[in-house]
Amino acid sequence: MNVFRILGDVSHLLAIIILLLKILKSKSCAGISGKSQILFTLVFTTRYLDLFTTFISVYNTVMKVIFLLCAYITMYMIYVKFRKTFDSENDSFRLEFLLVPVTGLSFLENHSFTPLEILWTFSIYLESVAILPQLFMISKTGEAETITTHYLFFLGLYRALYIANWVWRYYTENFYDQIAVVSGVVQTIFYCDFFYLYVTKGR
Repeated sequence: MNVFRILGDVSHLLAIIILLLKILKSKSCAGISGKSQILFTLVFTTRYLDLFTTFISVYNTVMKVIFLLCAYITMYMIYVKFRKTFDSENDSFRLEFLLVPVTGLSFLENHSFTPLEILWTFSIYLESVAILPQLFMISKTGEAETITTHYLFFLGLYRALYIANWVWRYYTENFYDQIAVVSGVVQTIFYCDFFYLYVTKGR
């Protein structure tokens, strides 16, 4: 653990809380891509299966449980409780365009060919592109609510802090995970695209 990892986790959690509070306060899912939330729920579900097999620390376990609970609560809000406010017409990104190549890549390029490792790798690759349906929705509608942009900002900050975490670990522990680093850099590039959309269309 280091300060970049902790701040990254806090930023990630803050992004999810901002999104949930936005939905609860407005009683609306307007402007939120349900498809991106499906992908993030898949990310957490496939990544945190080791909850049943490996104990790392209380902090690690608590954070995993919180992220899982928040993901499924968000899904419930979008597709059940406030489904009438969900903009399905503009949330039209084709998920198979992401899921098929990500699934294939996770089988081809992984650390070891075991079920848990393949699922973990799938989650890493999928997280790098999970925000695309949300960005597609913003570009399609030309609108981005302030709360939604705050959510995206803190998600982008989380990825940037994790890159700093990987750099720190490389120099202090000589640790380097190519799959995580490359996927994280790709994801950060997509968030740069969000800031471009925010400046040009979100105001």
